Amino acid sequence: MLAAILSPSSARRVFTPTTLHKPPTTFSFLRPFSLPLSASRFQVRAMADSASAPAPFKKIAIHRDDTTFDAYVVGKEDAPGIVVLQECLYRGKVGLDVAEAQHLMEGLDWQGAVKDIRASVNWLKANGSKKVGITGFCMGGALSIASSVLVPEVDAVVAFYGVPSSELADPAQAKAPVQAHFGELDNFVGFSDVTAAKALEEKLKASGIPYEVHIYPGNAHAFMNRSDEGVKRRKSMGMPDEDEAAVELAWSRFKTWMTRYLSA
Repeated sequence: MLAAILSPSSARRVFTPTTLHKPPTTFSFLRPFSLPLSASRFQVRAMADSASAPAPFKKIAIHRDDTTFDAYVVGKEDAPGIVVLQECLYRGKVGLDVAEAQHLMEGLDWQGAVKDIRASVNWLKANGSKKVGITGFCMGGALSIASSVLVPEVDAVVAFYGVPSSELADPAQAKAPVQAHFGELDNFVGFSDVTAAKALEEKLKASGIPYEVHIYPGNAHAFMNRSDEGVKRRKSMGMPDEDEAAVELAWSRFKTWMTRYLSA
């Protein structure tokens, strides 16, 4: 799902090797220093709602068109970063198992999700952030790439194992630098398998924007997910065990990319 929308200061504040090593499942990899590694989506929301919460969250309401959605802000007052959880794009509904998550993915209002992302980016830029990057996993990866095409205010994108449908966005029309990561053994045909990754690479090449597409040998879908739930689910689906070296390499590339394109 979608992970985060970042400004330079929030990226420098939050993204370090120690905080990125084992991200929770739906909260993805964005973990402020005081958030436990095992925190669930519900703990995150509760911590954000609590006046005495140790994590540096602030819950805000973002408006666009005739709708409003909640987002969680971290970082400095003059350059915050937004954490967009799964509930935001689904307006409260959360998939708790594989079948339900697949159903939600098929039922998502993709165009509306992109509008939510654009509203979040514009909120950041109206509140002190000079540059903003988008990143996400699976469906969030696809939405991140779509944002590089459909959200002109975006300055950089890093996407993990997800490619938007041609009906949503054509990566050949991307306007922001895109870095993308895929597992060699990913079997989500047409969405995040190697064929989809290589087709994305050709599209990005045609766009003329800076891009990188990385394929990790021996890794399958969701190889970045280090939560206990994610590891257990991969094993139950017969996917390879975790590859720490691949994860560390991907985070290193992520950090380099965002630093390059979000630095003032």
